[in-house]
Amino acid sequence: MKKHATFPEGFLWGAATSAYQIEGAPLADGAGPSIWQRFAHTPGNILNGDTGDVACDHYHRWREDIALMKKLGLQAYRFSVAWGRIFPEGKGSLNEKGLDFYERLVDGLLEAGVEPLLTLYHWDLPAALDDLGGWLNPDIADWFADYGEAMYRRLDGRVKKWTTLNEPWVVTDGGYLHGVLAPGHSSHYEAPVAAHHLMRAHGAAVQAYRAVGAHEIGLVVNIEPKYPASDDPNDLAATNRADAYMNRQFLDPALLGSYPEEMKEIFGDAWPEWPAKDFELICQKIDFVGLNYYTRAVTGDGPDCLPVRARTVRQPHKTYTETGWEVYPDGLSDTLLWLKNRYGEMPLYITENGSAFFDPPKAIHGRVIDPVRMHYLNQHLCAVRTAIERGVDVRGYMAWSLMDNYEWSYGYAKRFGIVHVDFETLERTPKDTARYYSKIIESNGAVLDEPFLPLSVHT
Repeated sequence: MKKHATFPEGFLWGAATSAYQIEGAPLADGAGPSIWQRFAHTPGNILNGDTGDVACDHYHRWREDIALMKKLGLQAYRFSVAWGRIFPEGKGSLNEKGLDFYERLVDGLLEAGVEPLLTLYHWDLPAALDDLGGWLNPDIADWFADYGEAMYRRLDGRVKKWTTLNEPWVVTDGGYLHGVLAPGHSSHYEAPVAAHHLMRAHGAAVQAYRAVGAHEIGLVVNIEPKYPASDDPNDLAATNRADAYMNRQFLDPALLGSYPEEMKEIFGDAWPEWPAKDFELICQKIDFVGLNYYTRAVTGDGPDCLPVRARTVRQPHKTYTETGWEVYPDGLSDTLLWLKNRYGEMPLYITENGSAFFDPPKAIHGRVIDPVRMHYLNQHLCAVRTAIERGVDVRGYMAWSLMDNYEWSYGYAKRFGIVHVDFETLERTPKDTARYYSKIIESNGAVLDEPFLPLSVHT
């Protein structure tokens, strides 16, 4: 009998969330408001006028959520800290009650046998810093490093895997170029400046960690591999620009010490010439890269799609999630191999991967049947294993997300969780995907090779 293939020994299985999306109580215990609280409370910004004021109420229900993680067999939990809970003004006076919350959370995770993976910044900049220019202010690199140092001094050792930024591309593209995410700016000139200061802040936070920390720190990026719609030279050029803008704009300076040459072509006179000393700060040695993968883009020439002049070509006869993203597992293995080939050998973690499909607002007889999401999980984990078999050093997988939550400009309309949340009662119900994931974890991936029968996983 053929032995089912498993993942490497020590492979880390977990799930991920972010602070504003699940915590609720954004001003509790002396916390300062964030740009997301401000953006969500501005009429017209969020579907149905939803805010993160309650979200999943994780701020008060964290013990229950840790117990759920333990029951599911999770080995790791990736979460983010709300900067404004630690420094209500973004800098200056430290809020001990905010630090105490995350200290209790980390201690609870460790007691349950769940390793904490801590992200310093997942989009919720303190509003007081936004009033000073936010990511457009060069001083923010020092502010971010000081915030990071406060976290390191309190939690390093109990937290052994840190990341600086989550998806800086989304911060700048959504928040500074297109205005659909906080802080809601729409400026061709601001976007590259914000991007650069995010990377300077990353470098400064890594430097601060090397001074006081003793474990691992990395960077998390979202990668959407670009495949040309045809071999037409215009489509090929557009694909190259799209790849530079989304996939190389942040990894190249962090790992190679320079921006892609295409960035000047994309932004024209809005692209600044940055001093060499900035790249000395940005290009710090990091211990791993976190990859967030959801979909690919088949790319064609799009002269009217500024600034990149590239468009995504929808593919016929393909499955798309409720967020309009094509389900394409091969893109994950392709991306992992691309990371190795372009940037060399390095430890990689899948820090987010998941899908939004329709789920009922309430569990039915204590169960949520979600076979399409289960199939998504199965196929993407098979893609991860393929990359490992081809020599990529992938050390863990964090499903996005642990539970249904506040999905940014979509409010509560899109459900990514492996755990269902009833947003009226806040009751948590593991979906069939969560139960299947538990079997995957228990077998270290061996059940991926068994006949996939989504509706019989309970039998």
